[in-house]
Amino acid sequence: MHIVIMGCGRVGSGLALQLARLDHTLAVIDQDPLAFRRLGDDFPGRTVKGIGFDRDTLIEAGVDQAGAFAAVSSGDNSNIIAARVARETFGVQKVVARIYDQRRAEVYERLGIPTVATVPWTTGRLLKTLLGEATAQVWRDPSGGVVLLAIDPHDGWIGRSVADFERATGSRVAVLTRFGVGQLPPPNALIQSGDMLHALAPDEHAEQVTRLAASAPEGGHQ
Repeated sequence: MHIVIMGCGRVGSGLALQLARLDHTLAVIDQDPLAFRRLGDDFPGRTVKGIGFDRDTLIEAGVDQAGAFAAVSSGDNSNIIAARVARETFGVQKVVARIYDQRRAEVYERLGIPTVATVPWTTGRLLKTLLGEATAQVWRDPSGGVVLLAIDPHDGWIGRSVADFERATGSRVAVLTRFGVGQLPPPNALIQSGDMLHALAPDEHAEQVTRLAASAPEGGHQ
């Protein structure tokens, strides 16, 4: 899939480098050509200097061929304008905008533009939105032995406790995010619709956690 990213700051460059490892074709837009240094000399994608919501800039980046578009610049207004142009003018199916002012997020969601906040797991959330994956790896410890997974659990987990989830998957839930607010969940906290879990797991069990989280637990509804 071809993916266009507007903004080559910390989040944009991190997202681009992760997507490059997944063999997607990429174009990154930024007004500052020095920002592209964050991508390194071996970045396989295209870099485009320009304004991210400018039609000619977007066409140069290949937005008319894109399956996904991420607007992650430092400006909320620029991000939402670019996201709307990508969707409404060029028909890009998967579009997401990074939003700093969460008071605006509800308005943008009504316009059909998914948003992500400025949280430590922004890149993981963007990957999930763009690629449609239920679980994304968002951190790995320096030794490579432990990974942090961003998990959108199967609806079958609704009403089950965090402790149930941990026992079934062999993971440790570090953060539960509900309505955009993260919390340290007690073991008896019940998973609700729309909850996002960030769970720690041994690297060798990551695929198992992903598989179990994406399906209903034993005795749960399908």
